[in-house]
Amino acid sequence: MKPTDLFNDLQQKVSEALRNSPAKDIEKNVRSMMTQGFARLDLVTREEFDVQSQVLARTRARLEELEARVAELERRAGPGAMPPMGGV
Repeated sequence: MKPTDLFNDLQQKVSEALRNSPAKDIEKNVRSMMTQGFARLDLVTREEFDVQSQVLARTRARLEELEARVAELERRAGPGAMPPMGGV
């Protein structure tokens, strides 16, 4: 018997044994339980997390731009030129 035939025969027997064993059912049940458990948690995919991280980074950059712009406008207006923020 050639080594490749021996290997193929062994692979076939192992695959058949796994198909006929309770290991496949256990794997399916564990997978199902984990899927249900993860569904109850408030999880996001890595892709969604990365997208939201990019959105947050752009928002932070825009906020910094706007803060600098407001500071420049306040500097140009001079002290006392702008009414105080708050109540009437």
